[in-house]
Amino acid sequence: MDSSTTAQAGGRNAPDCMRAQALAALAATQWQEKLARVRAIGDDARLDCLRVFASVDGLPGRPPQPELVPPPQVKQRSMATQEGRAALLHALAHIEFNAVNLALDIMWRFAGMPEAFYRDWLRVAREEALHFDLLRRRLDAMGYAYGDFPAHNGLWDMAERTRDDVLARLALVPRTLEARGLDASPMIRNKLAGAGDAESAAIVDIILRDEIGHVAIGNHWYKQQCALAGKEPVACYAELALRHDAPRLRGPFNLEARRAAGFDDAELAALQAG
Repeated sequence: MDSSTTAQAGGRNAPDCMRAQALAALAATQWQEKLARVRAIGDDARLDCLRVFASVDGLPGRPPQPELVPPPQVKQRSMATQEGRAALLHALAHIEFNAVNLALDIMWRFAGMPEAFYRDWLRVAREEALHFDLLRRRLDAMGYAYGDFPAHNGLWDMAERTRDDVLARLALVPRTLEARGLDASPMIRNKLAGAGDAESAAIVDIILRDEIGHVAIGNHWYKQQCALAGKEPVACYAELALRHDAPRLRGPFNLEARRAAGFDDAELAALQAG
């Protein structure tokens, strides 16, 4: 589905509807258009105007490059070379591109949530778009472009598995896969800084700062949905992780960042227990 078809599918009020605009941005196949559409979604956009979609095909929209390969085929390269550092930044850019799509997808896919839910995820989409653009510009300065290296699609694979369950989506995308970025960012930042790439390290600092807030949003809405369903969050998480075959998380964990993102002591104890 192209973005024009998406806008028509939303009905007469689609241009003014935040969720329809999110769907149009999600469907955009070129990163330039996707980022422009995210920026164009206004804070005053309406929320009550999107019709229920029976099915939407071809999501998310993405450019023909990078080539998507299984995770083991994404090669690790030495930080001692500019190509190696560019490959790492490219991998981060692809994660951020997927994160833009994930925020847009949760906005349009799940109807009937509180207004604050959609506004929270719009904030996330905007910040993920900024992260992608920072990394893309840094790659450009190094003589590379987004699409120059293969990438894997692990984040979106989990989105597909949780497409019919907002509680599972909240548990297993922001609180699991995206929270792994909180654990990995200090090591990545130190690798780049140790290789003398202070400019790239500074971008990772920005991403970590913002991602704490994004995971906090996931935690807030996960716990709100658990409370509505009468479920205990730790036990519910374990059940959802098993049902949807979530990856087993292994340390080391960035406990300071996870606490700042809203994980409580019981959740962190369960995480460390494996």
